[in-house]
Amino acid sequence: MPHPSALPGMGARPAAAGTSFRVWAPFASAVLVVGEFNGWNTSATPLATEQNGYWSGDAHGAIAGQEYKYFIRNGLWADWKADPYAREMRHSNGNSVIVAPPSNWTGDAGYRMPSWDELVIYEMHAGTFNDLPGGAPGTFDDIIMKLAYLRDELCVTAIKLLPAAEFPLGHSLGYNPSHLFAIETAYGGPQGFARFVKAAHQHGIAIILDVVYNHLGPNDLDLKIFDGWSEPSHPDGIYFYDVDRIVTPWGGPRPDYGRPEVRQFIRDNALFWLEEFRVDGLRFDATNYIRTINNDWRNVPDGWNLLRWINEEVDRRFPWKITIAEDLQNDPALTRDTGGGGAGFDSQWDAGFVHPIRQVLTAVTDAERDMDAVAAAIYHRYDGNALTRVIYTESHDEVLLKNGKRRLPEDVWPGNADSWAAKKRSTLGAAVVMTSPGIPMIFQGQEFLEDGAFDDAVPLDWWRRTLFPGIVTLYRDLIRLRRNWFDTTRGLRGQHVNVFHKNQSDKVIAFHRWHEGGPRDDVVVALNFAQRSYTSYTIGFPRAGDWKVRFNSDWNGYDPQFSNHLSYDTVATSGRRDGLNAVGNVGIGPYSSIIASQDG
Repeated sequence: MPHPSALPGMGARPAAAGTSFRVWAPFASAVLVVGEFNGWNTSATPLATEQNGYWSGDAHGAIAGQEYKYFIRNGLWADWKADPYAREMRHSNGNSVIVAPPSNWTGDAGYRMPSWDELVIYEMHAGTFNDLPGGAPGTFDDIIMKLAYLRDELCVTAIKLLPAAEFPLGHSLGYNPSHLFAIETAYGGPQGFARFVKAAHQHGIAIILDVVYNHLGPNDLDLKIFDGWSEPSHPDGIYFYDVDRIVTPWGGPRPDYGRPEVRQFIRDNALFWLEEFRVDGLRFDATNYIRTINNDWRNVPDGWNLLRWINEEVDRRFPWKITIAEDLQNDPALTRDTGGGGAGFDSQWDAGFVHPIRQVLTAVTDAERDMDAVAAAIYHRYDGNALTRVIYTESHDEVLLKNGKRRLPEDVWPGNADSWAAKKRSTLGAAVVMTSPGIPMIFQGQEFLEDGAFDDAVPLDWWRRTLFPGIVTLYRDLIRLRRNWFDTTRGLRGQHVNVFHKNQSDKVIAFHRWHEGGPRDDVVVALNFAQRSYTSYTIGFPRAGDWKVRFNSDWNGYDPQFSNHLSYDTVATSGRRDGLNAVGNVGIGPYSSIIASQDG
């Protein structure tokens, strides 16, 4: 497999007789590579200038596993710098390490990414997806041990991994990257990440990696004043914008998307994960801070064009791999084709879903729950394509302690996340996620009612998986139906939706999902957002005949506190109701959902 850095020829590239090095340092007067292979001698291995800002050369005898740095001079200024393209770091402010590309990929040779209409995403933080004592960060090998759980007990098809590029210290969300090409050492470095991706593929699970290009650092950031040049208008040097555009809400400087070499650096990084490590997609953090200064009126055309360039490259090289934007401005241009003036992302996180649905679920009284808001959230999409949005009720942002946020069950009843009300309304939210048009996503631990707030230094409470096994089963059943596991709910993977019943006074919603229509395709979903239950509630149906209930969230097999309200198969008869051609009755419990379809 070709080394992706061979495209620009950057970084350390090991070969039979040694290693070649190439680095961009346009204002340097001299660049030397020093390391274990030359006894850290600052005069032994000079690189030659290419007269275009790049320096390159060979170090004979330098092999994979050895540490190195660049020693850069600019007149009287001199400093040791990590390789911007380093594939591995000893730690965030340590030495770079020569790394050979992963080669043992034969085990996933038969893997194919699931079709996007079958994606069910599990968002995961590598450092806390474990049950280790003592607060040590988890590793990729720890996650590998739980892949069978994700595949068999939950049936998810993709992991969305929070950023894993090298960051300071051992605990972090990952949104403070120091070295974009190096996998976090505490998680297992590049070798651990390669094992993880391979194992996930062997389990049939795709990997979507979170990448951060809206800022870098702010700490342990060797890219600052990289070659000794800076000036008042550009205080951090060649990689970063001028003073009017450099500052971000996260403290780290904003890359200069207008410099061709910086644009190449970021583009190379995106392709690096997709090609070298074979990840199946990328989720771009806070793209609104790439295309604007601070999510305001000050546009950054260079940032917009960079996103377009990357997406065009991904579509050309890997059209089956997915790119997802976290923009949260409900802007359809993010997921519009570049030929139509868009940024070319395949999907984007949908603020038009998560915020209204959480507000409805966490309202204190039933009277406050707005069925118009629920219907609008179910309908919302970008440019008519259901798969251009990722929908969820929990994400790391929505539940993060540092953001002052909490898990959904905790938000329903603070201090009582294990209560009947918290269980009922949070699982009702799960049903809305898994049955609405879009790509569904859950956050780690959501499936066993993790409480409190998410902290990047605190591991999951895995004992809750044992405490709430029925809730795990509820999520599994929903995910299987969403994926059309039994070939009875094909419509949940389709594009079409009709919210045909909206009862604002009684807080009941019903909608129809379909792909092509017909038995085993048409799906009817009924949602009760009130504490009252119904033995017989009349709604319309797409056609007459027998309709079988495939899922009833009030089943007490999911939780002993659930009322097991009878949700029966029904016979719909001809007659107009809710704008449909048939009418039938359903039973539905409090804060509950049912899913019904017809056999062929």
